[in-house]
Amino acid sequence: MGGLREMAAPFVVTGPSGVAVRTRFKGLTPEDEEVLRLVGAHLGSLASRDLKARCVEGLEHSAASWAARKRALTGVSSSRWAGSVTKATHDQWALARRGQLAHIQGLEAGVKVIRHRLSLPVGAKGTKRAPGGYRSRREWHAKARRLRVLEDRLEKVRADWDAGRVRVVRGGRRLARTRHHLAEAGLTAAQWRRRWEAERWFLQADGESGKRFGNETIRVTPEGEVSVKLPAPLADLANAPHGRYVLAVKVSFAHRGQEWADRVAANRAVAYRIHHDTGRGRWYLTASWQIPPTQAVPLEAALAHGVIGVDTNADHLAAWRLDTHGNPIGNPRRFFYTLTGTAPHRDAQVRHALTRLLHWAKACGVNAIAVEDLDFQAEKTREKHGRRRRFRQLISGMPTGRLRARLTSMADRTGMTIIAVDPAHTSKWGAQHWQKPLTSTTRTTSRHDAASIAIGRRAQGHPVRRRTAPPPHDQSDRAGHRTVQADRRALGREEPRPRIPGPRTRCAPPDAERKRATRASNTVRGARSDQEWAQNSPLLTE
Repeated sequence: MGGLREMAAPFVVTGPSGVAVRTRFKGLTPEDEEVLRLVGAHLGSLASRDLKARCVEGLEHSAASWAARKRALTGVSSSRWAGSVTKATHDQWALARRGQLAHIQGLEAGVKVIRHRLSLPVGAKGTKRAPGGYRSRREWHAKARRLRVLEDRLEKVRADWDAGRVRVVRGGRRLARTRHHLAEAGLTAAQWRRRWEAERWFLQADGESGKRFGNETIRVTPEGEVSVKLPAPLADLANAPHGRYVLAVKVSFAHRGQEWADRVAANRAVAYRIHHDTGRGRWYLTASWQIPPTQAVPLEAALAHGVIGVDTNADHLAAWRLDTHGNPIGNPRRFFYTLTGTAPHRDAQVRHALTRLLHWAKACGVNAIAVEDLDFQAEKTREKHGRRRRFRQLISGMPTGRLRARLTSMADRTGMTIIAVDPAHTSKWGAQHWQKPLTSTTRTTSRHDAASIAIGRRAQGHPVRRRTAPPPHDQSDRAGHRTVQADRRALGREEPRPRIPGPRTRCAPPDAERKRATRASNTVRGARSDQEWAQNSPLLTE
């Protein structure tokens, strides 16, 4: 085992810090839709202008410049709309900076790997920790050219980072590039234009505690009435006092509806966002608010009733229930999902699989689910894996981030505890120690099922292997308990082997019948305590 890195200790994943629920506007009138389009387009232009000004400032941003930008926006909208626009601008700029830093780290990793492989002879074999040389002179030459390209990109990105320059596209860079590939996307120019304009609208407002119903800009009453504060240039479209426009429909939230109603009735902050789906022609309202983080349960208390180990794969979740001693109970379970189609469809598939997993965990009476702390950001570069394209596609398709966030949020609602463990060698060691022993004529144990046992045992603090090595001197129970499944104080644990009466020879089994009728021991030490020994009188020889 020399050379293996130290395993990270399992930890309880913290719960979510916010909530977001969505509902649909049903029955909007043409006048309502036209007002929402006008408001969204007007505020979207202001948001684009403010984002450009923030990008120009770069690292020279200050509170004074922020206040100046907000005053300029207030005159053409309102003070609260201006606050929402500037806050969204700062969030978007910060997100671009984090993405820029991640891009730099990825380029640095690629340059490091290529330089290492170019320094080796052609055809040199690699090790477990470092790749070898390239296979041919042709590949070596191609990678040498790619190294120059990556170094040039890295130099430019570093210069942008030092200067505080970011590249941001309101509406999304992918959608902007789709304009040049309409046939592949299955869109017409008019359809793309409607989608592009809708993505660049701005119809979101932050909440404010203490104000009426928690939001003065987009206000939703407990009865479901929605009203929007119109910007100053569109104040003539108001149909309610104080420059407000009241929509003709009422909304309700099916998920967490009572929790939302309690917050609104108590005038606590709730942020709203209005979104238009041009493909379906539907309008949606998203409400979000912060919640106090759930107090983490101690690891020992979470594992008091066992644990369910879950192995994440590209098309299913492999789960197995373990008792408090690390023994698998029952049969493995698999929860399948498909990650094809649109993003909402993929998200629905993940949520459905997690719902079935949580329901099964509740039925088993288990309060903890162990998952791997996966992060493939540094593992799916083509410089590291080279020709293994299918492997890179496999790990790129695993919804590790989305599944982790979804599972944490859904488990918080059901009172389930999520435990994250180190993912090192779980599949390999699980298959080595558990796959064959748990396979029978009526049950086929896959490599992923065995990995789920390894994950669960690691969360409990047990080693992955089923047994420890026998005692060193005479391989008997005199050196201590040989199993790690049960504590020595647990009822029903493995006891020392009972002595089976019979001869202890290599040629006869322990329970074989002896040729003589009696089964008395040949030695005094082996005789039963209730047996009496008598000595005959000496023979007379005279």
